[in-house]
Amino acid sequence: MAGWRDLVRLAHGYRGPIAGAAALSLLGTLLALTQPLLARAAVDGAAAGHLRWPVLAALAALFAAQASALALGRYVQAHTGEAMTRDLRRTLTGHLLRVRIAAFDAGRIGDLIARACGDTAVVKTLIAQSLGTGLAGLIGLAAAVALLAWLDPWLLAVVVVLFGSSFGALLAVVRRVRIASHTAQNAEGALLADLERALGGIRLVRACRAEPLEAERLDTSAARAQQANLRMAGMVALSGPANDLAVSGAFLAVLLSGATRVSSGAMTLGDLVAFTLAMTYLAAPVYEIFQAVSAVQQGSGALHRINEVLALPVERDRPVAVAVVGGGTRRARPVLEFRDVWFGYRSASPVLRGVGFTVPARGQVALVGPSGAGKSTIFALAERFYEPDRGSVLLHGRDARFTSYARHRAAVGLVEQDSPLLAGTLRDNLLYGAGPVTDRDLRRVLAMTGLARVAADLPAGLDTPVGDHGRRLSGGQRQRVAIARCLLARPALILLDEPTAHLDPDSEHALTATLNEVAEECALMVIAHRFSTVRSAARILVVDGGVIAAAGTHGELQLSSPYYRRLTARTETLQRYA
Repeated sequence: MAGWRDLVRLAHGYRGPIAGAAALSLLGTLLALTQPLLARAAVDGAAAGHLRWPVLAALAALFAAQASALALGRYVQAHTGEAMTRDLRRTLTGHLLRVRIAAFDAGRIGDLIARACGDTAVVKTLIAQSLGTGLAGLIGLAAAVALLAWLDPWLLAVVVVLFGSSFGALLAVVRRVRIASHTAQNAEGALLADLERALGGIRLVRACRAEPLEAERLDTSAARAQQANLRMAGMVALSGPANDLAVSGAFLAVLLSGATRVSSGAMTLGDLVAFTLAMTYLAAPVYEIFQAVSAVQQGSGALHRINEVLALPVERDRPVAVAVVGGGTRRARPVLEFRDVWFGYRSASPVLRGVGFTVPARGQVALVGPSGAGKSTIFALAERFYEPDRGSVLLHGRDARFTSYARHRAAVGLVEQDSPLLAGTLRDNLLYGAGPVTDRDLRRVLAMTGLARVAADLPAGLDTPVGDHGRRLSGGQRQRVAIARCLLARPALILLDEPTAHLDPDSEHALTATLNEVAEECALMVIAHRFSTVRSAARILVVDGGVIAAAGTHGELQLSSPYYRRLTARTETLQRYA
């Protein structure tokens, strides 16, 4: 669990504003402690039969100054908390955007969103209620105790006994708040993750008539969050009555004891009023200290969850220059090469076993093979979503590990099968990450991918919103947008995962012609199941069981690969009956 040390490290860059807020809070406390002395003079004067108007004026000025200092201090605390929360969210989201894909595979996106949004809000409350007010509360408490001791040590002993017993009970409650807070934040994260899961697959939920199932799951998660929050709220609620009871008991005891001392002449009525007023101000720093300790206990869970995110491994470039492997000019070297690549999502279960192949700088290479053979894993390694366990992936003859991720992915474009789009306009999605694009290039790519007619039919053309995840476009249109976006970025190699999966026969024929045209300018690597795509490839790699089982042209594989012949026969049979 996180604690004071993590909090101090988090607040390192905000020492000035935090100190300013603490100083204002402390100033308000000191101004409050001056008031009992003036009140004593005013009461003693009134008891003697005359009012001291300058004393009353000074007392009113002190009240106004105290209110101003406390109000300004709270605003500075709130401003500091908001600034720190924004910076923390910037750090957290920037870190999440660079986290390795393997870490996302192991976690839940909804829970990570909860940590970036909800947990950082808890930290904001932690900052507003701990650092500034806690420090000021400690100093104010010391000053209040000193003033009470100077006014009447005997009455102070009565107050210490009552407040001490109450404070001990509060500390016992606070220790349990930490665990309850962490449990509650985990429950909130699980609820958000379940909601993100249901809404992210809402079409599947509706199609499977699973609304009651998902509603029950969400209700169960909400109930867990409710129970966890209620446990924490119950513990926090115990602190309020304990503090109030201590203040009320101490106030009553002071009045009774003080009245006895006034009647005996041991103190004046002004002394009793001053002590009573000072004692009421003692409650404020005690409450601030408790709030600070309680906030740390509640916020430690949030800080711990945030620290877990910041501990996730990120993609880091290796600033190491290495020589080109092999001779020849860049144009003559393969754009991509796998050399004895082994890889597994779990070290004990390799998916790729010694895969090796080259992709020339021009032309089209097709990957075929059964589901689960390793084709998508080859693409993931080519895009550097993962790194090989053994062997090397080379880009233009250089080990890809020693090329920056940004430079590598600028050279290797990817078109996924499900063609995800982002909320925004069609133009936003086409130009996403593409860099400067001329109108001429945009028109050329729109014509190549058949999107010119699609854009013409939309209400606002290229400026038409596509909806969340591109829901307003069909699957085939989303795929064309993904291909067009990749072409506009002008990579040296384009990876296409089943680019014709969502296309009708006419569109498939047009796209095949487009790919042949693009293959004259750069390299294409295509995962294909339709043989209209396979036949046009200059080289075909048959992937089976995590190895390259065969390689060659369509005609060569028909003669040399029994698996490829069976695959061709099955595909042609299916197409005949389609």
